[in-house]
Amino acid sequence: MERLVEGAVAQALHDGGAEVVRLYAAACAERMAPLFVGLRAGAPGREAGLDFYAESVLDLWQADRPLADASERVRQLERFPELQPHEEGVTDVADTYAFFAALCLRYALLAHGSGNADDAVSCGHAALTATGMLDQNVAGAGFLPEEHRLQSYSVRGDASGLWDASVTAGRERFRAVVGRLPR
Repeated sequence: MERLVEGAVAQALHDGGAEVVRLYAAACAERMAPLFVGLRAGAPGREAGLDFYAESVLDLWQADRPLADASERVRQLERFPELQPHEEGVTDVADTYAFFAALCLRYALLAHGSGNADDAVSCGHAALTATGMLDQNVAGAGFLPEEHRLQSYSVRGDASGLWDASVTAGRERFRAVVGRLPR
């Protein structure tokens, strides 16, 4: 399964500067957000974490400047249960996709704060891994090629339509994951 950020996208992130890095990271996080927020909604004691997650994704779209508190947000996110080591690993469908969404946000926050292309590439890897897994588990799905397309779109320097496309893609992923949950 192909999981890696395409070479042209990685090169555009390295060549494009901090604002391109921040926009790319924001779009990746937006597409993954429904997997975290939707799969964790209603979980006891998670309200503050859900608010933090949603607020962080929204703030990432301010791509013209780095988040002043990005490193503090990363530290807060790293305390989430999804990013804690588990002896038995993660095998539950909801837990798996919530993990990848949290990981994606972690790298997006790092990339936003630093403007570092390598952090953005890691953010993209998390999104591609999750969509690749989804394609393997949902007959006829095409989430991985769509993620590649949207990642390419994210580095072109034209943000028009990117938020809408990212929101739509995130919702479609969420519906597909919910369809895989035990009833």
